[in-house]
Amino acid sequence: MLYQYTLRTDRENFINITESVRDAVRKSKTDSGICVVYSPHTTAGITINENADPDVVHDLLLGLNEAFPDRREFLHGEGNSAAHLKAGAMGSGCTVIIEKGSLLLGIWQGIYFCEFDGPRNRKFYVKVMGD
Repeated sequence: MLYQYTLRTDRENFINITESVRDAVRKSKTDSGICVVYSPHTTAGITINENADPDVVHDLLLGLNEAFPDRREFLHGEGNSAAHLKAGAMGSGCTVIIEKGSLLLGIWQGIYFCEFDGPRNRKFYVKVMGD
């Protein structure tokens, strides 16, 4: 089953989408399988990381901005090359195991939509496949 979700993003942020992904798994009634979360955008990504301490998001964004600063040497006409680099580093999706009808995430893990070029109206997809 395929589910589509939409969200409005800030300029640059990690948005916790774990509950939306859990919603898709619940709706699918899948007991055992896998779940793929995918972003169709070239300046946004999907990642799994800690969801207990909000300072982790701050630190991730700080680190990504240090690793991929905006540079005047970039040639891309839209002026968002740093956002493309960050999205490429994060990746466009993730896969999570489903067992006993639940996402098999670690106790501190959450699934994040990573915005690097907002504010924008965005979407992401959740594909649930059962055994």
